[in-house]
Amino acid sequence: MTVESVRAFFASNAPDIVVIESDKSSATVALAAEAFGVTPAEIAKTLSLRVGDRVLLVVTCGTARLDNKKARAVFGGKPRMLNAEEALDATGHPVGGICPFGLKIQLPVYCDISLKAFSEVVPAAGSINSAVRISPARMAELTNAEWVDVSEIREQSEVV
Repeated sequence: MTVESVRAFFASNAPDIVVIESDKSSATVALAAEAFGVTPAEIAKTLSLRVGDRVLLVVTCGTARLDNKKARAVFGGKPRMLNAEEALDATGHPVGGICPFGLKIQLPVYCDISLKAFSEVVPAAGSINSAVRISPARMAELTNAEWVDVSEIREQSEVV
């Protein structure tokens, strides 16, 4: 899996989108923003969650935090973050490179409305130093994502 599966995904579904790589780590929101020259909010972070027996992905803007009350209402149960091993097993991507593209198995993808504030966002692309530049609407379209409101925006100083 990893970056090669993401490249294959885009080659088949959106050949105009190119995976970009940095010689710096982009494993956290702050590192990704620095590596790709955008603000932390423009990083589209992918959260891998378990709700009951379902595994799903939620993509939010980089300065958003999952609001458990909203998420519980939308997903019908308490969300729990997958640990690194569970996330790799479910997505095929390591933590820091998790994205909704080129997944090991098809998972439900949800895009948080926090992404709609931007014309372009920068999600990871399967490794801790790769990403793509894409509009939130196109990302949702390519991943068959459903738009949801499950986050709260944090102040820039709170982003790690």
